[in-house]
Amino acid sequence: MMTNLIIIVFTFFQTSISGLKISEAAISIIDPTIHYNGDYQQISYPGGDVDTKIGVCTDVVIRTLRKLGLDLQKEIHEDMTQHFSLYPNNWGLLMPDKNIDHRRVYNQMRYFKRKGLSIPISNKSENYLPGDIVAWDLGSGLTHIGVVIDRISNYSDRYLIVHNIGSGQVAEDILFDNKIIGHYRFKE
Repeated sequence: MMTNLIIIVFTFFQTSISGLKISEAAISIIDPTIHYNGDYQQISYPGGDVDTKIGVCTDVVIRTLRKLGLDLQKEIHEDMTQHFSLYPNNWGLLMPDKNIDHRRVYNQMRYFKRKGLSIPISNKSENYLPGDIVAWDLGSGLTHIGVVIDRISNYSDRYLIVHNIGSGQVAEDILFDNKIIGHYRFKE
């Protein structure tokens, strides 16, 4: 009985991270010198990361949440180990791979949805708040993901997004540049 209680408390802790704390963590990792590189790499587990001088969009989310004590590598790997068939099988894998699964947009999206963090997609900028995680379809089978921060664009009323699409880990006004396919918010 005690084991079940511990699991419930841990799950609640995961989903009760403040949006402003997520925003602050995302701002703290802004670094335009990060080279875009999504190559497969062997990394340590848990708490593994690719070289800090490289990354992709999913690494922005991973690094942001890790600063707040949530290790997406571990969480996604454990969830995929228990529920592999519920995750997209776009890569032809027969079992989870702790080196790469958490670095895939569709896997992050599925994990956030499974944890009850999905909220409605909207075409109104005021519905996207600091700490939200947003995913986009870039077309041609490409996806993207980033973190909303509490800095307003100089050119619109929108919050900026910390992301990496090839120019490093940067904050930009990109919310409606592509079709939004996922919107996630941690409970406070």
